[in-house]
Amino acid sequence: MQRSVLITGTSTGIGLATAALLASRGWRVFATMRNPEKKDLLEQALEKMGLQGCVEIEQLDVTSGASIAGAVKSILARTGNKLDAVVHNAGVAAAGVLEDVPESELRRVMETNFFGVLALTRALLPTFRGQRSGRIVIVSSEAAFMGQPANAIYCASKWAIEGWAEATAYELGPLGIEIVLIEPGPYKTEIWSSTPRIQPARSPYREWTQQVFRAGDAHAASLARDPKEVALIIAKALEARRPRFRYPVGPLARLNHFMRGKVPARLLRRATKRYLGLR
Repeated sequence: MQRSVLITGTSTGIGLATAALLASRGWRVFATMRNPEKKDLLEQALEKMGLQGCVEIEQLDVTSGASIAGAVKSILARTGNKLDAVVHNAGVAAAGVLEDVPESELRRVMETNFFGVLALTRALLPTFRGQRSGRIVIVSSEAAFMGQPANAIYCASKWAIEGWAEATAYELGPLGIEIVLIEPGPYKTEIWSSTPRIQPARSPYREWTQQVFRAGDAHAASLARDPKEVALIIAKALEARRPRFRYPVGPLARLNHFMRGKVPARLLRRATKRYLGLR
């Protein structure tokens, strides 16, 4: 039987690459996005691969309960109330220091990256529980195990979702439902260019924040990799008979994952500040 998967955030980046890859491997893919008018890049990628019409696009905003309910109902009606997996990929960020970032931005990041994952998972659990199977794949980040300057709320959202996943795995394991965390390092995705950079003209942190952003841009320009690598790991996690709980993706993510808990936090901060040219 054809396996089915719901993927969030598929208009660009990792979500787009994952939707196209899984379609090429025979999955029935429900590619969801907040604004379906931005489906052009996905459709162009599918056309280049000779996969026109092989992906079903659905509107889904993970911060809206009504949108989640409508999308889940529509998708399950087409699959006979069955679904093999969900890939939580939708994510946002807000760059800046705590005093400068508006509360609305802090909440926007948490609503998407954390509460959105919980809400969509809750909507799908009756189906997974009823069929006693289901794989919940969450695109986390290396930011889940190493704090990053001027990126605190994004790091917090990823640390939160990883703690939730570790705890919830106890509840769902006996039901045949598995949780998998994908933890990429720097990859060439639109989140870097679309993230608001908050640095008010009169902020006492402005000079420091500008240096962080300059160094971060240089870091991404020299080290960011092709998001298709992440898509391949997601496919591996979905198709593995017994997947690992965590998959750090890329050399930097694997290095940072290894160093956490082995290198004192003070030394890690010192090395990061030196690398970014911070005083």
